[in-house]
Amino acid sequence: MASYQTQPDTEDRPIDVLLAPFLRFIRIEASGGILLLICTIAALIWANSAYADSYAHFWHLYIGLIFDKQPHELSLAHFVNDGLMAIFFFVVGLEIKREFLAGELASMRKAAVPIAAAAGGMIFPALVYVALNRNGPGIDGWAIPMATDIAFAVGIMALLGSRISLGLKVFVTALAIVDDLGAVLIIALFYTAEIHTLELGLAGGLLVISALSNRLGVRSPLVYTIIGLGIWTMLLRSGVHATVGGVLLALTIPSRMRIRGGHFVGFARDSIDRFEAAGGAGDDILTSPERQGIVGGLESACEHVQTPLNRLERSLHPWVAFVIMPVFALANAGVTISGEITETLRSPIALGVALGLLLGKPVGIVLATWIAVKCGVGDLPARTTWRQIFGAGLLAGIGFTMSLFIGNLGFGGPGEAELLLQAKIGILTGSIVAGVLGFALLRTGSADAPSSH
Repeated sequence: MASYQTQPDTEDRPIDVLLAPFLRFIRIEASGGILLLICTIAALIWANSAYADSYAHFWHLYIGLIFDKQPHELSLAHFVNDGLMAIFFFVVGLEIKREFLAGELASMRKAAVPIAAAAGGMIFPALVYVALNRNGPGIDGWAIPMATDIAFAVGIMALLGSRISLGLKVFVTALAIVDDLGAVLIIALFYTAEIHTLELGLAGGLLVISALSNRLGVRSPLVYTIIGLGIWTMLLRSGVHATVGGVLLALTIPSRMRIRGGHFVGFARDSIDRFEAAGGAGDDILTSPERQGIVGGLESACEHVQTPLNRLERSLHPWVAFVIMPVFALANAGVTISGEITETLRSPIALGVALGLLLGKPVGIVLATWIAVKCGVGDLPARTTWRQIFGAGLLAGIGFTMSLFIGNLGFGGPGEAELLLQAKIGILTGSIVAGVLGFALLRTGSADAPSSH
């Protein structure tokens, strides 16, 4: 396969040399999952070391915010979970919108099987959990095992390389995105505290302004950032979880180009010809106002041929993958592992979460996929077997980030620390075992296997 340069040759600067190893790392598809795993291990070590007290103390340091001259305090943990994770959900919203507009969810035929698989992969884990906790104090955690951590799932698939087909990778990614959408709806509908209608109404009004800005052709990220901060503030005070605002805002971000591809090609070629014709004795454009104008016009055209949705997703994704999610793991994965760990794991909450992720997820995904295929609403991905679908279902059982997030919502109240600990033990256990089994099962499969219908 021919390789194409996506960037022109440039002179290496000292900073380029220093950053080269880091840049090579972030270009690895699995690197986000690797960093997330490192931070999870670091949090576990910190929480079980001689400095365990400092772990709890650090994340419960309070920072002050001022709303309408009224102080509002958030701990560092809450700032991560309510603030930074709003950016995570914003990127999730951008991914959801892109997939429904131009991705694997753009047509009903393509979307039917991943949607069915995601639904089965959410319903069955919840049923497993409820069966073990229906009469207990942990019933509020029913949604914890419904989640899929897309970073870990995609990271493991990247490590598998050509052992699994591209179709299976796309299937799991689409499934995880639908799963994220379901998780957002569950958070909004079932994990909302007392509602303050005035603030909720103001948030809705700002969302309408954002949608109108899109219709009027406003494309500046600054405008949507200001509106987004207002939505986040109002939701934080309304009782609805503030992170939901990230997804809602993302759905209003413009997804249209201002310059069509054909017009851009003609303009770019003409600009390059004029740039070349305007050349002088040297290459430096510093002394050539004409060349500066041509470059400025080409830069503007490059910006307008891209959609704000794509630009924001591309620019924010590294921050989410390499800053926000690792920090979230550091703040939430620090479980104190005591001598009673076996007893804790036997609790209905921990068992419900672990078995929901480990059994409910793959069984629900395989069963729902089988029903969708047999009913003729869609097909299995090309060169994919049912064994691989089950392996993919196990990878979807890595709940981690979203499961921890929902766990904090379900058991974040006073006196629920022990319930949250049990949930976290279940999340870590179920996610680790599901990930290992899924990797092992898919590693022994063949990407060349025929699809089973």
